[in-house]
Amino acid sequence: MKLYYKSGACSLAPHILLSEAGLNYELIAVDLGTKKLENGDDFKKINPKGSVPALELPEGDVLTEAAVILKYIAEQAPEKNLIPRPGTLEHYRCLEWLNYVSSEMHKGIGLFFVMPRILQTDAAKAEVKEGITEFVSMKLDYLEAQLEGKDYLMGSDFTAPDAYLYTTLRWTRGTGPALKEWKNISAYMERITARAGVKKALEKEHLK
Repeated sequence: MKLYYKSGACSLAPHILLSEAGLNYELIAVDLGTKKLENGDDFKKINPKGSVPALELPEGDVLTEAAVILKYIAEQAPEKNLIPRPGTLEHYRCLEWLNYVSSEMHKGIGLFFVMPRILQTDAAKAEVKEGITEFVSMKLDYLEAQLEGKDYLMGSDFTAPDAYLYTTLRWTRGTGPALKEWKNISAYMERITARAGVKKALEKEHLK
């Protein structure tokens, strides 16, 4: 498999899961500004959306959208318990978390990066940042409560949505609410950072 990625972007989530799953994969960096690969090829020929992640399967088909890619990867290594068995209530709870992270956390925290590109004045940026911070903080309050007494979103097992949530929460560094204000989330982030598969992915993307 080939994972098209940008260091630290949402493509880090499937990168982490590939590492956790112990699957063979090739990393291919994408310049999202030019939509070019390192060799100069046009990335939009791989993914017409022009966004990462994109996962090229051994057969040549390409999957896009982080939540879908994460589900696919998890199902390639059932012995790792990265997603509960299909047909069980736990499976749908896991999908529920994947969708929540995609729609609420990814899009919500991502606004911190969109804001500077669309607003012209410092006053407008400050006002909007305050609103986004309040919105994200409410989501963090919810997550804090959900993580009470649990190691991961689904309990004791690290699963696909954990890779996604971890990736999006990393984006708050220097721009969003300080995660140290939420003790369960802070412990959760430390727990995931310490995982061998996560360390490997972060090292490959030159992230700390």
